[in-house]
Amino acid sequence: MRAWENRPDTVVVDEPLYAAYLARTGIDHPGRDAVIASQPTDLDEVVRSLQAPLPEGVEVQYAKHMTHHLDKDSDLAWTRAFRNVLLIRDPAEVVASYVRSRESCEPEDIGIVQQVRLLEAWPDAPPVIDSGDFLRAPETYLRWLCAWLGIEFDNRMLSWPAGPRSSDGVWAPYWYDAVWASTGFEPWRPRTVDLSPHDARVADACRPAYETLRAARLRL
Repeated sequence: MRAWENRPDTVVVDEPLYAAYLARTGIDHPGRDAVIASQPTDLDEVVRSLQAPLPEGVEVQYAKHMTHHLDKDSDLAWTRAFRNVLLIRDPAEVVASYVRSRESCEPEDIGIVQQVRLLEAWPDAPPVIDSGDFLRAPETYLRWLCAWLGIEFDNRMLSWPAGPRSSDGVWAPYWYDAVWASTGFEPWRPRTVDLSPHDARVADACRPAYETLRAARLRL
């Protein structure tokens, strides 16, 4: 998200389905009421906003989505109007990150299973990028994505000023500590995560879906 927003020709939309997800499920997240107040909770209204003409001087819109925000029974036809990319990460790392901000975690909370649904629903297979691969060569992957999209790569995608931005969702104080501290992509390094027995079971439950996605990943 920071990489794309650092382009002068790009506008960023941060998790536009978050309020709809909280309102629909009743799930308790940090800052729940503020999130619901900050965004439309109607899917059609959100989609219309994503399809609206871009501001003057803007050529690219980057929308960051969390796939668990999608209703499992919803029609996904609207997603086909956009250029879609799936970013994946080892489920143990995803769970470890999630439980730093919210105590409870179940497989449906972290979006990996839902990513497989999208992979199977889209008629044209999207690029699937594993975060581990990306962090080993961020410029290579960003250049590939820009070429795939038919836009010029911009070196400003590789570094940015630390701190919050106006486009950050109101949930940022609960989830974005590392984002706010960042000034670029951290080099990849092996990570050791210490999960509770319950959280380890959640990661294990998501691993088959992750391996399905990983088998389809972009390799550069």
